[in-house]
Amino acid sequence: QVQLVESGGGLVQAGGSLRLSCTASGRTSVSFATAWFRQAPGKEREFVAAVSWSGNGIYYADSVKAQFTISRDNVKNTVYLQMNSLKPEDSAVYYCAATPPWAINIAPTEESKYHYWGQGTQVTVSS
Repeated sequence: QVQLVESGGGLVQAGGSLRLSCTASGRTSVSFATAWFRQAPGKEREFVAAVSWSGNGIYYADSVKAQFTISRDNVKNTVYLQMNSLKPEDSAVYYCAATPPWAINIAPTEESKYHYWGQGTQVTVSS
């Protein structure tokens, strides 16, 4: 079992930046991929970014490429999502998710592959 706790959300003006953190606890000695998803009001949850255990495999949704950066620090058991040039349409609840034990250099983008979820952190971008 892996437990995930997100932090770093908040209210920011359009064009601003935020960095989200996702800290894992529990069975962190095994390799697992980690991803960020988001869900805006009235919309389905969507994939944002994913990173493999090694950090070598990084994947982004087309909508956030060149705007968001995902990274991980396995010493701190933490994955980060740096979000720049934020727009009102980036407003959503952002969820961190982790797979069960996974190949170290790849990360899935499908929500169904992620078994462990955090409680979510709200990001609101004002215009």
